Amino acid sequence: MQKDEPDDYASPACLMHEVDPAYMGLDEPWEAVREWRGRERKRLVEARKAIGAAERERRTALIASHLRLLLGPLIAGKCISAYWPFQGEPDLRGWLAEIAAEGATCLLPVVAQKAGPLEFRTWTPGAALTRGVLGILIPAGGQQRQPDIVIAPVIGYDRGCYRLGVGGGYFDRTLAALSPRPLAIGIGFAQQQIRTIKPQPHDIPMDAVVTENGVIRRPGGPLA
Repeated sequence: MQKDEPDDYASPACLMHEVDPAYMGLDEPWEAVREWRGRERKRLVEARKAIGAAERERRTALIASHLRLLLGPLIAGKCISAYWPFQGEPDLRGWLAEIAAEGATCLLPVVAQKAGPLEFRTWTPGAALTRGVLGILIPAGGQQRQPDIVIAPVIGYDRGCYRLGVGGGYFDRTLAALSPRPLAIGIGFAQQQIRTIKPQPHDIPMDAVVTENGVIRRPGGPLA
């Protein structure tokens, strides 16, 4: 499998004080980091939305193939949460339909409570949907289940598999709350990689990030 790990890729230390403070963003006030993240989100979302439809489809097909190789042996019988595409995110609905046919239970995340962890509801292709937070489609019904694997879109990501999301902190709170912790996979395009998201103590890294160029695995993680 092709990997797009940079030459200087290194495992994030278990203790944040062991990591370069500039990489972790710990040498800056949180307010400054938050404002910087807001600017980065806007820039990265606009760049993603500018990708043409045909090119986005091509890249997404490559992402799906890398996911297939990465997770193939783990899919059958598992509960796998993905996402409904939003603002030019890779559209994995075709891949979800395939793994559902292979025995996986597909879930979609739902914001059930502001500032609370996500819920995950079962979803099958063609099932009724309704609008949730930010207008993103969520299951109108479905059963609540705990995922074995969480696949989360990224706005940005860095070499430590830290994820820059929409800013609500929902995935971090959810991963911190779930026990046992599910496998966490970030999904995005290679152009969304940045040097660092300036991770803070509340940020939880993904176990891997999958782009059209391949898979970046978090050293020391379950997929290493």
